[in-house]
Amino acid sequence: MTSTRIATWWGKGEIGRVPYALIGILGFAVKHNLDRLVASSVFHRPFGVFNYWISPAQALRITSLPRNDAEFLLTMVAVALPFIAAGVVLTVLRLRSIGLPLWLAVLFFLPILNLVFFLILSLLPPRETPADPTVRAHGHLHRFLDRLIPDNSWGSAAVAAVFSVPICAAATYFATSILQQYGWGLFVALPFCLGLLSALIYGYRAPRNLAGCLGVACATTFFLGGALFLLAFEGVICLMMALPLALPIAALGGALGYVIQRRPPNMQSAPAMMIGLLLFVPGFMGFEHAAKVDAPLFAVRTSIDVNAPPEVVWKQVVTFAEIPPPTDALFRLGIAYPVRATIVGHGPGAVRHCEFTTGPFVEPITVWDEPRLLRFSVTDNPPPMQEWTLYKEIHPAHLHGFLVSRQGQFQLTALPGGGTRLEGTTWYQHHLWPADYWQVWSDAIIHRIHLRVLRHIKGLAEQDAISQAKFGAVIRQAEGDTK
Repeated sequence: MTSTRIATWWGKGEIGRVPYALIGILGFAVKHNLDRLVASSVFHRPFGVFNYWISPAQALRITSLPRNDAEFLLTMVAVALPFIAAGVVLTVLRLRSIGLPLWLAVLFFLPILNLVFFLILSLLPPRETPADPTVRAHGHLHRFLDRLIPDNSWGSAAVAAVFSVPICAAATYFATSILQQYGWGLFVALPFCLGLLSALIYGYRAPRNLAGCLGVACATTFFLGGALFLLAFEGVICLMMALPLALPIAALGGALGYVIQRRPPNMQSAPAMMIGLLLFVPGFMGFEHAAKVDAPLFAVRTSIDVNAPPEVVWKQVVTFAEIPPPTDALFRLGIAYPVRATIVGHGPGAVRHCEFTTGPFVEPITVWDEPRLLRFSVTDNPPPMQEWTLYKEIHPAHLHGFLVSRQGQFQLTALPGGGTRLEGTTWYQHHLWPADYWQVWSDAIIHRIHLRVLRHIKGLAEQDAISQAKFGAVIRQAEGDTK
């Protein structure tokens, strides 16, 4: 009898938002204090809320962890199993009460995302039971959307922008300011979900054409960029760099939204899809942050031929006078550029300072092979740009530690006829994803910086070579006169 009741309860049972929220909060409080007790009493180590957000890679490598760490992790998992089982059951009952698909219960297991999921489930009211069988299955949510979204296309497009842009701006703030993560979640998942969400809202009341869905998806992307600019989240330069990546991805999301909304039966699950999109983006960002993928190392090489011997060029490579103001539009927009170079000391161990408009690169010399090779590491990197903004200044996280020079060198090769091929190389990392896309921008910027320095060295070295040639001619003429 008892087993029958349990099966019936599991198959048809529901729970309201208030008891669900209270049980969830109470359960977390009990579990957290139990975890703290086990961690401190048994393993003699501190335990806080952020310990729940361990790296997935660390959990998968449990067999390679030190014995104490592996035992601690297994014990905490064992303690958590009853709470996990209870949480899954409550989540299924709550999803049934709201009228959402039960498969959404998998979101319970995703870090960070599960907190947003819990909040949404604690706020949504139960579904309404329709008296008329023609009423949509998810009555309450559909009725809300019916009241919110107007019938005409322009009104639907406006609601799509008003609803989706603030949510995506908040997700951007979550990624850049809280997680300080500039990755696939921000530059791929966010614009795709923005385009899909806006197209679903736009086509909710009536199927729209492909051009309209693509237009709404692209327009909301531009509106999001404008919002990020006005809210001082980002400057114009970075938004312009991100646009060629974000716009086609948003259009792809809009195209998928067009396909979905052209088939009216699919729109019965539109509220669930919208909630899934709102949960997916921050969850993906949190997962990506926890994974902590290492940034690849890139190299940029630029060369120039100088009409001067290596011995003359070398003197200008080690240290050079101030470079005239740039004419390159890229540098005028705010990209940092070199101004001068000085050095303290001589040979390996000397420290070179290459002054940029945003500060100095500190470059300890590791190889001093005069006049062939000057190699140095980089121990201090200034910000890569000054953002173009309406405000006095802004400081997005990507200006600090996301584009990092690791090593550089100047290589001098003697050419026939007394000239020199001067090649500059920079090895760097950037913590922006997709890495290949952002490498296109960073390689182009570093190449421009190289050219600015190499052309300046070329001009100074050739002037020195001409001066030395004139001085030598004067000396030879004087010696001839004395004879």
